[in-house]
Amino acid sequence: MYWARAQIKRIPQLGCNPYNEAIMAKNKSKSKAGSNTIALNKKARHEYFIDDEIEAGLELQGWEVKSLREGKTNIAESYVYIRDGEAFISGMTITPLTQASTHIVANPTRIRKLLMSRKELDNLIGRINREGMTLVATALYWSRSWAKIKVGVAKGKKLHDKRTDMKEKDWARDKARIMKSNLR
Repeated sequence: MYWARAQIKRIPQLGCNPYNEAIMAKNKSKSKAGSNTIALNKKARHEYFIDDEIEAGLELQGWEVKSLREGKTNIAESYVYIRDGEAFISGMTITPLTQASTHIVANPTRIRKLLMSRKELDNLIGRINREGMTLVATALYWSRSWAKIKVGVAKGKKLHDKRTDMKEKDWARDKARIMKSNLR
């Protein structure tokens, strides 16, 4: 009789109970197979001093979401502007898929609306008008199942600023190489 009770207590520990929290926690893995980044604008860091970055949503069509999932996009030539109290991104290219339906006319470089709160928009408008800054798209990525874009508040670099940045990066790379060779 005692042995039968022990068997009943062991059944949930073996995984027969689907509501056992310990077993369910083992099945969930937080690591994902790929990166959430869709596209980066490496040119923006070279051309601008980026002061602050704000996350914004994108107003997309169905075929654009499918193309983003395939990674067929480019934000290197894109810029953000504000018109009538709303933010838009221009110059962002989303290449349509070859399997796309024929009844939809796909415009790869259309102007897309950015989704931000009124408070964020007012803050950006004030900074652009007052400080002579501009808005640059720095990264496009997935946040859960939503496509998000990082908008950087930036100020343009002059030629000598670009040169000093390149010298600093080269020196940092050389220092790392020297330290690595000294450790051997």
